[in-house]
Amino acid sequence: MIKSLKQKNKGFTLVETLVAISIFSLSIIATMSVLGSGISDTGYAKKKMIAGYLAQEGIEYVRNMRDTSVLYHPGGSQAGWNAFMGQMAPCDITNNPSKACYFDDQISLTDCGGSCPTLLYDSSTGKYNYSSGQDSGYIRKIQIIDVNGTQDEKRVLSTVIWPQGSGIHTIVFSENIFNWTEL
Repeated sequence: MIKSLKQKNKGFTLVETLVAISIFSLSIIATMSVLGSGISDTGYAKKKMIAGYLAQEGIEYVRNMRDTSVLYHPGGSQAGWNAFMGQMAPCDITNNPSKACYFDDQISLTDCGGSCPTLLYDSSTGKYNYSSGQDSGYIRKIQIIDVNGTQDEKRVLSTVIWPQGSGIHTIVFSENIFNWTEL
């Protein structure tokens, strides 16, 4: 009988069980929070990478326009540079910072007055354009500005804006282009 009085109930008490469940629940919540944050960060990184590619494409497009004008203009290379500068005039923010352009599906720059249209994503081709597909949320605008007051050097700005979460994000690529014609 004395031996049976010394043996205690070796199970968990209600308080011990509640503490164990609380600790387990907190660890699960912390893990879920970290996973959710990781997924959100991955989504942001993906969208930022796409925005970077779209911004770089804008720079490449303007550089291609310059090269094509200078190399193949019937009036010669200087006339080609001047023709290129004429095409870029609606995008020139030297005297008006609200100007901007976008290049449309006909491979020409179109003045959008600072409020450029949203790019569409065509899932069948995997390309962004302005004529077919679903709204991608990305807006790209091209701007050009004088550098050092000279007509032979311009800075091209390609800005991509996109919404994500509760904010608007922007990425800007810039490159100086030169009149490399022989006079």
